[in-house]
Amino acid sequence: MKVFFYEVFREEKDALLRHLPAGLDAGFTPHTIQEARQTEPPAGFISIRTQSVIPEAWASELTGILSRSTGYDHVKVFLDGSKATIPAGYLPQYCSRAVAEQALLLWLSLMRKLRAQVENFRNFDRNGLTGTECRGKMLLVVGVGNIGSEVCRIGSSLGMESLGVDIVIRHPSIRYASIDDALPKADVIVCSMNLTNENRGYFHYRVLKKAKPGVIFINIARGELSPAADLLRLLEEGILGGVGLDVYEDEGELATILRSGKTSSDSTTQAVLKLAQHKNAILTPHNAFNTREALELKASQSAAQVEHFLRHGAFLWNVPRS
Repeated sequence: MKVFFYEVFREEKDALLRHLPAGLDAGFTPHTIQEARQTEPPAGFISIRTQSVIPEAWASELTGILSRSTGYDHVKVFLDGSKATIPAGYLPQYCSRAVAEQALLLWLSLMRKLRAQVENFRNFDRNGLTGTECRGKMLLVVGVGNIGSEVCRIGSSLGMESLGVDIVIRHPSIRYASIDDALPKADVIVCSMNLTNENRGYFHYRVLKKAKPGVIFINIARGELSPAADLLRLLEEGILGGVGLDVYEDEGELATILRSGKTSSDSTTQAVLKLAQHKNAILTPHNAFNTREALELKASQSAAQVEHFLRHGAFLWNVPRS
C-alpha cells in the first residue's frame, strides 16, 4: 500500500478520491491511530489529522507523514519525541475563510443566546432571550495570521472595532495592542494562535480574569491554549458571558470517549463535558474547516502533497523543524 489515511470522514473520502491519482493504492479509515489499535503502520506513508497520536515505535517504519491540517504541533510532538528525521508535510492555507466564519457563527450565537432561543421555542417564550448586536462592539483577535486577519475583516464588515495581538505585526490595516491593554476593552475575544511550547495555556484563569465582565470567548485554534477547567470557572463566576469552542485539550482522548460512549476519569475531559452542559457555552466537534469550498481545496492540496512525496520523497509544504 502506498499511503494510508486516518481520520477520514465520509465527505472527505469522496473528495480525496476525486483528486488522488487514479489507481493509487490507498487505504482509508475514519478512526484515529489509537482507535484503529494497529501495532504497526499499514503503510510507510501515512496521513492523519489532529487527533491521531503517532506511536514513537513507528518511527523506524515510517517514510512520510502528511497532516491534513493547517496546524502541525501534533506532528512536531512525534518528531521531537522520537528524534525521527521523517519527511512531514501539512496544508498551510486551505480553510482560513471557513474557520473565520465558524468563529463568527459561535460569537453571534452566544451574543444572541441562540441555544436558549431554540429551547424557548417549545413554549414561544421570549423571557431571558435579549441579546446584543455586533455593531460598535470591540473584537479582540489574538493571533493575527491567515485566519485571524480574516476574522478581523469579517468583524469590520459587521461594524465592529478590531484589535489584534501578535508578536509579528504584518497587517497594516489592523490596529495592534498588548494583551493587557486589549482585554479590558474587548466584547468578543477570538483565539486564532498557532500552538507552541511557549504559549500553551495562554488563556488561563488569571489572564481572562482581567477581561471585561460578560466578554464572549471563542477558540478556533487549539484547545491547549485555553484550559477548559479555567473557562468553566470563569463562566460560573460571571467573568465570561459565553464560551464557544471548536478545539479541545487532549482532543484525541475526548473524541474517543464521545464516540465510544464510555466514561472518562481524565480531569481535562471531564471539564470539557461539564462545559458542554453550560447554558452559555456552545461546543462543536472541530468542524470549523468543514465547508464544501474548503473541503475541495483540502483534498486537492492533499493530493498534490501525496503526488509530490511519492515522486520526490519530499513535500511541497513541509512541517518546520525549528
